[in-house]
Amino acid sequence: MLGALTAAAPLSLDTYLPALPTLTADLATTPSIAQLSLTSCLLGLALGQLVAGPLSDVLGRRRPMLLGATGFAVASALCAVAPNVGVLVALRLAQGLLGAVGIVVARAVVRDTSDATTAARSFATLMLVSGVAPILAPVLGGQLLRVTSWRGVFVALAVYGTLAGLAVLLFVRESLPATRRRSGSAAATLASFRVLLGDRRVVACVLAAGLLFAAMFAYISGSTFVLQDLYGLSPQGFSGVFGANSVAIVASVQVAGRLAGSGRVRPERLLAIGLVTAMAGTGVLLTSALLDVGLAGILAGLVVTVIGVGLVLPSATTLTLADHPEHAGSASALLGTAQFLVGAGVAPLVGLAGSRSAVPMASAMAASVVLGAVVFTVLWRTAARPDRTAAPGHA
Repeated sequence: MLGALTAAAPLSLDTYLPALPTLTADLATTPSIAQLSLTSCLLGLALGQLVAGPLSDVLGRRRPMLLGATGFAVASALCAVAPNVGVLVALRLAQGLLGAVGIVVARAVVRDTSDATTAARSFATLMLVSGVAPILAPVLGGQLLRVTSWRGVFVALAVYGTLAGLAVLLFVRESLPATRRRSGSAAATLASFRVLLGDRRVVACVLAAGLLFAAMFAYISGSTFVLQDLYGLSPQGFSGVFGANSVAIVASVQVAGRLAGSGRVRPERLLAIGLVTAMAGTGVLLTSALLDVGLAGILAGLVVTVIGVGLVLPSATTLTLADHPEHAGSASALLGTAQFLVGAGVAPLVGLAGSRSAVPMASAMAASVVLGAVVFTVLWRTAARPDRTAAPGHA
């Protein structure tokens, strides 16, 4: 059920992508303006988590999940009847804000109901859904366009949100008792963020995850040009490469979850292994781009990099939420917001840096990964060790 809520965000981002050309024509706008509907949704997904996370620490988890799913359905239905692109952009912002609730609260529920060992396995499962949904969403959107228009795609998202809301209503129980909830004042919310930002271990994990996510955004934004225009892959060939890398990251996420879940490897060690792996992958990628060794070097660098990212993300999530169970919603919000904001900030740099080689994409990915590794290492080593016996429930 939590996976279904988590999938709402990537579905809202990617399902309508095949319909952008027809949407542009139907609303009599330009491709760049139509693309703002994607940007506004991404911004909503980032900012919505900052609101939904602390709110769930105050109200509990079930009510925000129910409101988020229902609101997502309503916003999706309104997108289907948008009369012009300006209204659509505004509604996509609302869709992102409401879709963010499922992401952030799902992680908090896992933290409420799990210790560190079982949480790692559960986070890996949620990330499996997050990894598969972006792969399937454009395919699903393309199939829907065989029988309907872009407006029908948003109707399908509205149906999805409605079913998710019903599932929450019928099957999801509250995981945060009233006795464990925080005060609802703005001061309490700010205090929660101050506690988290004052913990260098939390900041280390949040920044590492955000910068590794930025490397993935650089890959997503630059790979179409690099693989098709520079190296001559057909759209089908590009889809095959993209799918293979998606399988690689999903597999590495599951390996990380199983290893941490078994207790054989600590999450911080897995995170370090993932950072080293990602650095090795981006090193191969950048070297291949600079020396122009051909497609094989680019593909090898990409697959090693995404495997490293798959090891980092569930480990960073586990560690971010481990030591502050009373602030799980706020911690989840920080993690998600950092990923979307840093990622969205890096992605445009790939295009601005030039479009005649693979070097801009490779450089952006390598810089993000190396910076993530440096930041994590410095902050983690200088952080005070938490007193894990100070309070029951700390994992």
